[in-house]
Formats: sequence, structure tokens, C-alpha cells
Amino acid sequence: MNDDLDAAENGLSSGDSSFHKTAASADHRRAQKDSRSYKSRLYPPGTEYALCHAESQLMMAVVGVLNESLTESIKGFYKLRKAYITLDSIMDAEVKYVNKRAGSGLGSLENTSMGSLRSNGSVQSLKGLPGGFEDSNYSNPNSRPPSAGPGKENGANNVARAKAVYDLDQHGQNGQNVDNDEDEFYDADEAHDNSENPERYLGHLDVNQVAADVKGMSLNNDRADERPFPSPKERRPGQRTLEHDPESEILSHPIDIFIHSGSSLCFGLLLLLLSMIPPAFAKLLFIIGFRGDRVRGLRLLWQASKFHNINGAMAGLCLLGYYHAIVGFSDIIPDRTMSPTGEEPIEGYPKERCAALLADMRSRHPRSHLWLLEEAREESTNRHLAKAISLLSNTKPSPLKQVEALDMFEKSLNAMYIHDYELCTKSFVACVSLNNWSHALYYYIAGAAQVELYRSNKSSNPAVAATHAKKAIEYLKKAPEHAGKKKFMARQLPFDVFVTRKIKKWEARAHDFRTSFIDAIGVSPLEEMIFFWNGYKRMDASQLEDSLKVLAWSDDKSRNPLWVREGPDERAILALLRGTVLRNQHRWDEARKTLKAGVLDVDRAELKGGLKDDYTAPAAHYEMGVINWMQRLDDDDDHIVGPRQDRERRSNGADGASREAAYVRECEAFIDKAAKWESYELDARFGLKIATAQDTLAKWRKSRDMAVV
Repeated sequence: MNDDLDAAENGLSSGDSSFHKTAASADHRRAQKDSRSYKSRLYPPGTEYALCHAESQLMMAVVGVLNESLTESIKGFYKLRKAYITLDSIMDAEVKYVNKRAGSGLGSLENTSMGSLRSNGSVQSLKGLPGGFEDSNYSNPNSRPPSAGPGKENGANNVARAKAVYDLDQHGQNGQNVDNDEDEFYDADEAHDNSENPERYLGHLDVNQVAADVKGMSLNNDRADERPFPSPKERRPGQRTLEHDPESEILSHPIDIFIHSGSSLCFGLLLLLLSMIPPAFAKLLFIIGFRGDRVRGLRLLWQASKFHNINGAMAGLCLLGYYHAIVGFSDIIPDRTMSPTGEEPIEGYPKERCAALLADMRSRHPRSHLWLLEEAREESTNRHLAKAISLLSNTKPSPLKQVEALDMFEKSLNAMYIHDYELCTKSFVACVSLNNWSHALYYYIAGAAQVELYRSNKSSNPAVAATHAKKAIEYLKKAPEHAGKKKFMARQLPFDVFVTRKIKKWEARAHDFRTSFIDAIGVSPLEEMIFFWNGYKRMDASQLEDSLKVLAWSDDKSRNPLWVREGPDERAILALLRGTVLRNQHRWDEARKTLKAGVLDVDRAELKGGLKDDYTAPAAHYEMGVINWMQRLDDDDDHIVGPRQDRERRSNGADGASREAAYVRECEAFIDKAAKWESYELDARFGLKIATAQDTLAKWRKSRDMAVV
């Protein structure tokens, strides 16, 4: 975590423990039987090895999910499940200790998140690593999972298959627990009759003599909230968590500190990531059997960040990455008006707390470029783009190529936001040599930056414009050549699909308009990229005005005579981008009018199909929701971009509360429409923002103790 690779290599090569040799499973079994092993007052014997094994499972899960093979990706989800169960058992041990210490008489309470992973049985003391089950009820575990039967049993077969495959991996031959990371998978039986699936599974499933009551399970994606598995946050009254500082006498032993900080890090990160899974992947996680909890995950990460070890450093990195990237990417997030203490909630953006964490981490690891990167992201989040670029430019390269690639990518984005087209081009081209992923995107954005330089010089300096036109065409034409070379879960990367379609669209326009390729490019593709990365949220007032000037080129007939021939598709892109800039300037009425006339009032059929950009309609609905959410606390005469003053004043009193509730109802209506939209390009990207918005709206209703009707 301090960019000292030599010391890290020496430490790994000189150690001979299970933490160095990845022999955690064997050491865990030995520790459970060895009377000389460390006896913690918090955790069962061998828990430190169980944690080490869970961490290795998590790393293998990440590698598997990112693998281009769908089979390997699915295996990764099963390894994720094993790690989840182990970590949940460790957290359950902490809950029992705290309850026992408090004299609550709840020592036998089980963590209810474990209930989402089984139908019967109780948590054992981490026996049967990596899962934590020791079900004697499971017999004949090495039998092949049953095929899906016809009709109504099809809906439950996925759960049955997941459970049976897990049991096989968990218990091995003759019901013995084994540590086998090579999961077995079977092809689904695709031969079925033509009987229709009912909306809900109505039967009672029996897999290897274990009854799993799945009555009430919905087969429809939009009914996922009715799933029978409880969330980890649904803990029983009286359960407490371990939230002590490193100086606490409870966490005085190094092994206890390692277990507590490590399990808080890993389980917190798991819960956080699972809470942000897009709907398509959420269905898969539902079948496997676990769910996320954003608030609890963040609390665990903040707890882990207190400790001065690798776990604390990783937790700090995860927290800052979440706030600067995920929260920074979203618009409808919790604010202090939803907090009983008046402070920014941890699932929003606790600015002062993040600044203190970053300062602490930079003091702990002064040589690390990771914290320099997060400092630059913090400056970008606070609309100080020039300072962010300076931080990333005036430093020596990191010895870690992956970190150097992250630094360069962040600088490239900031250069794009600040409209420094030459730096944007140079930086994104440099990303190609530093990163094996997304080369198509890098070339595309580099070409889009050159398009802006071509347009700005076309009238005043034709020779310079021609040079930029040549570079733009070179990079843009090169982008599709690199598309499709990397896959995620056997599918093309979303931006690769977008880039390929966009180039085809411009080629078709050049043919239809009988003009050159460079002049057939429509609304600024670079401003479109800024929109996709929510760069407008990071711009100051002058930079937002610069974006409006760039967008004004499109419908200026003197500079763009082809505009009179444009159809609803290209006009919708311009309206969406312009409306988003106006919204970030707090020009609410203008933003609404622009979005309504250019997108919302247009026939939906005219904005999809063929080579059209079908994302504009759902994105416009999302933007309308954001306008209502932001305006609920804004004064009519306040158009200043920056921190709000007296954010609570608009909701004080009956009139203020009624006004705020009306805005929230309108916001929820638009967000709900966007959430239920049919499949469209880059829907997973917008889905993350929409999911965050829905979660925020639910928290707002809870904070007001009311329902929006």
C-alpha cells in the first residue's frame, strides 16, 4: 500500500506461514483440533485461517467473474458464495460475543443474513470451511443435480441446481467436508414441453432430502423485491456489532485485530458491492442466494479503516473509491436533511469524514500513488479539475503499472471535463499502452477530442483544422478494430458495442448526406462522453458555460448547415445534453423545457431502432427526476452552482414539507418510468444511477415516516 514492491516481495518470499503459502484450509482444520492453538474470546479456533481462505476465495471470484468465459464467471459467483458464508459466520461470532458481554441473553441469536442462505439448520462454529454449514441432513451429495422438470418446476430448478452444486462442492464424497475450489457444473437440460411457467412456483422442492420452501418465489424480474430471502440488515432487535477502536482492550491481541479488521473489510465490501448490482446480475445473485446491504457494508468498511494494517488501508481505499467514483457518478443521493443528526449520512457523501480519512491514509502511506489518485478524485469531486490534473501530472510514475494506468485514465477524464482537447487526446492514447481493456473507448474519445479541435478551427484556420480532421478520422476509424477483443461474462463490453454502432451511424450519415465522414458526425461526441461519465457534476460555472458553447455548434445553421436535415434522434441527443448542463446550473425551468420539447414529447418509436441512440428517452426521464430532487431544496432565485446553504429551510413548516413532498413524488414518478424501461444501450450504466436513486427515495420516505402517493 506504500508502493514498496521490493519490501513486499521480500516479505512474501521469507514467510512460511499459511498466509504466505496459501495453506489456510489445512491450518484451519488443524487449529480446530490442536489444544495449543490460540484461543480467542471472540472467535472459534482457527478463524484466522478461515478468514485467510475467504479472502483467497474472494480474489479467485474476482478473477473468475472478470474472465471472458461464462463458465468461469459462474464459478466465480459460487466462490463468492463460499466467501460470503464464511465471513457471515465470523460476523455472527462477533454478534454473539457482544450480546453475551452486554448480558442481553441473546448469545444464541444467529445473524439473519445467514437465513438467506439456507432453509433449515443453524450456524456451526465455522466448521466445514469454507461454508460454515455442517448439515447431517444432506445425503448422497455427489449425485448429479436434477434436470428441470416441465411446467411449474422450471422456476425452482435454478435454486435446486445452485444448492445441489454447492452441497457437492461443500461435502464431497461420503458427506465429508473438503476444500475443493474446482466447482462442478452441469449443463442445463433444454428439452422441455410447451407448458407455460406460472408467475409463482407453487410446489415444495426436495433436493437431496432437504426441503426448501420456495413458495412465493417470483419468476418475474420486476418482482425481485418479493424474494423470500431476508436482507442482512434485517437483524433481530438486541443484536449488536463490534465497533471498538484499535486501542480497545477487547481487540488487544494481534490475531483478533487481524480477524476483526479483515472480516469487516471483506464482508463490508461484499455487502456494498452486492447492493449496487444491476438488475440483470441481481437475478443471478438471487438464484445463488445472497443480497447486499449498502449501509451496513459502509459501516463495516469505516470500522475496518480504523486499523493500521493492510485491512485498514484496503478499507480506506474502498471507501474513497466508492465516494469519489460511485457516489460521484450518481445524482440522487442521501443528504443531511434525511439524517436525524443533521450530518451527511454515510451512504451520501460525508465530505469532511472523507477528507480526514484521506489525510490519515496519506500520512500512513506517503509514497503510495493510490492515495494521490484519491486526492485528485477528491479535488475533481469538489469541482477543482485543474488542481486534480496538476496533482496527477507533477509526480513520478508509480512502480505499479496498474496504478499508473489508473492515474492516466483519471487525468484523461479530467482533461475531457475541462475541455483541454490536446491533453485529452494525448492522455487517452497513452492509456492504450498502459491498459489491455477498452482500447476502443480510448481511441474513440481521443478522436472525439480531435473533432472539437477541427470544428473550432474550421472557419478561422482551415489548415490546422485539416490536421485535426485527419487525426480524428484515424482514431475514430481505429476504435472499431479494437472492439470485441475483451469480453465480460462472454459478452462484449457495453462501450465497445456503443462505439462500433456510433461509427457505423456516422458512416451511414456521410453516405446519406453526401458529405465527408468528419462532417457527418453529429452532436459533440465528446460532450456525450462527458454526460456518460457525469462530468458535468464536476465542472465549475465557467466550464459548464464552455459545454453550452460547444453544444451550440450543433444547431447553429451558419456553422452546421446539415442541422436542418437532422431527425428526432440527433435532436434528442442535443436536448438531453443541453438539459443536463442547464440542470447542473440550477436553471430548472429551462432544463425542463429543453428535455420535454426535445425528448419527452417525441414519439418513443422515433428514438429507437437501427443505428439510433435509444438511450435518450430513459436518460431524459432520469434527468427530470434529478431536477425535481435537486429543486426540492433550492430557492427560486438561487442559480449558483456549489454547496447549498441552509438545506433544511425549504422543508421547514407545513408549506415547506408539502412543497418538498410534491417534488419528491414527481421525482419518483420519473425514476420509476426510467427503471421500468425496456432494454436499451448502456442500460446497465444508467441502471446503477437509477438503483441509487430508488434507494435514496426509499430512505427519504423512511426519514419522513411517510409514503409518497
